[in-house]
Amino acid sequence: MADRTYGVEPPPTDSEVRQADWYGEDLSGQEHTRVAFVGVDLTEATDAGAVFTECTFRDCRFNLSQHTDAAFLNCTFTGCSFFQATFTDCKLVGSMFDRCTFDLMTVERGDWSFVGLPGADLARATFTGTRLREADLTGLRASGATLRHLDLSAAWLHDADLSGADLRGSDLSAVDPRTVELAGAQVDVTQAVVLVTTLGLSVRPDAP
Repeated sequence: MADRTYGVEPPPTDSEVRQADWYGEDLSGQEHTRVAFVGVDLTEATDAGAVFTECTFRDCRFNLSQHTDAAFLNCTFTGCSFFQATFTDCKLVGSMFDRCTFDLMTVERGDWSFVGLPGADLARATFTGTRLREADLTGLRASGATLRHLDLSAAWLHDADLSGADLRGSDLSAVDPRTVELAGAQVDVTQAVVLVTTLGLSVRPDAP
């Protein structure tokens, strides 16, 4: 399992749900605390306002699931699939992802601060308007991804691959062009100035 930021141990769990079939279930309003979900099928599940606190998800399937105003707080996801999953206005503060797949996952707005996604492959994912303050994105593979209007302030992006990604409108103050692959990435003028300044260059108008 990938290490959490600052070496913090994952929360212990007090109960377990194993191999449950929650295909297409409506989880709206449910609350779970320190539960280990193992091999649970959440394909096409929906939830509005469900709250999972310090839970562990191992080898679970979230394919085609839809989550709105839900919270996964300080949870741990290991070996889970999020194919075409949608998260709208959700909170995943402090959660950790290890060996998960995110093909065609869509995240709109929401708070993903302090999330751990080291080495994650988000090349086919879309994040828009999401808060990712101080997220661990070390070694992130997001070539060609859509990562627009994100708050990436103080995020860890060392060795991340953002080549060809659409980064327009995102806070790139934590991006060091010397350690992040940016070839072909789409940025706006303000972002270009930030990146150039990070390299120690001074941007000035041409004197007449």
